[in-house]
Amino acid sequence: MNPSSKQKILILGASSGIGHEVARRFIEMGWSVGVAARREAPLAALKALAPERVEYAQVDVLAEDAPTRLQRLAESLGGIDIYFHCSGIGSQNRQLELSIEENTVRTNAVGFIRVMNWAYHYFEQRGGGHIAAISSIAGTKGLGPAPSYSATKAFQNCYIEALEQLARQQNLHIRFTDIRPGFVETALLGDSPNYPMMMSAAKVARSIVKALVGSDDVKVIDWRYRILVPLWRLLPRWIWKRMRL
Repeated sequence: MNPSSKQKILILGASSGIGHEVARRFIEMGWSVGVAARREAPLAALKALAPERVEYAQVDVLAEDAPTRLQRLAESLGGIDIYFHCSGIGSQNRQLELSIEENTVRTNAVGFIRVMNWAYHYFEQRGGGHIAAISSIAGTKGLGPAPSYSATKAFQNCYIEALEQLARQQNLHIRFTDIRPGFVETALLGDSPNYPMMMSAAKVARSIVKALVGSDDVKVIDWRYRILVPLWRLLPRWIWKRMRL
């Protein structure tokens, strides 16, 4: 991959899955990388790959001090060029257990806003930067097996778009990239066989790295989903509600 002028990235949600793979790839590329998540042991393992270029912090998006911890992590790197948000939860909840629905909304909506707000103001004060986040193609339509997950992903799609417009209106040099993967083999989806065209975290991470050092505003991963998602959008409501997922 060609060198980029951006050399410092902070990744929240780097302890496992896609976030961990993306962090590892940026470390291999020679970037300075800040990694954050609730679990510290996987973050320490990433730091061991390049102790002089990797810093980490324990951060929970549900904690009120999450912005303060992210600020300190960014400062420990001497500033960052990209903030990449990978933190999120989701699960099938066909029984509509209220605790699952509420926790998903707290994490994927309230927690999401908390740290995106920090990132926006961080780059506002620095004169520009790049904010990227993993949402999902699940935000395209309401998914019966995972109501709160698909709803919060639609929320994230819309929120990123709104921030992009706001930054332009305020003449801020902040770029946004909305990463929308299809279904990925991670702990988030568990062992369910009911998701089509599953992809490995490593494959998705390769595409994400290219999108972050490139110029994508919205990146749907992969080509099969770039065909499928527009078709989903075209389906009338009366057909969609009869589909078995």
